[in-house]
Amino acid sequence: MRKRVMFLCTGNSARSQMAEGLARHMAGQEWEVFSAGLDPQGLNPYAVKAMSEIGIDISGQRSKAIDLDLLQTMDVIVTLCGDAEERCPVTPAGVLHLHWPLPDPAKVSGTDEEILGEFRRVRDEIRDRIADLIEELGREQSIPRG
Repeated sequence: MRKRVMFLCTGNSARSQMAEGLARHMAGQEWEVFSAGLDPQGLNPYAVKAMSEIGIDISGQRSKAIDLDLLQTMDVIVTLCGDAEERCPVTPAGVLHLHWPLPDPAKVSGTDEEILGEFRRVRDEIRDRIADLIEELGREQSIPRG
């Protein structure tokens, strides 16, 4: 059975969008992946660029608000910032809630290359965490129940 996974952050413009794209790419048909934000801000062009550098096109994704009905259907909810963790609606019983406190690369100032560098760093950290989560959830499914 496919896992339903949702990534949440404040603006659903960078971290959760990159996580959505990475998870779709890395988990393939094993997961049904969503992202949303507390206050959707639109897709950040630096997030699109950082993802395109590794061959993942998120330019067609859109910034979305949290859908409480959809949230109720998740197997895993991952908050990517403190604001989302604090303000996230109550996680339904039986849902795995993880918190990955990542800095918001959209708040970095500097040259284009410095800003893009922070997006790359956050992207790579999200990629590593998703790889670990895929492995962890795969181990859960392979444990015999009885």
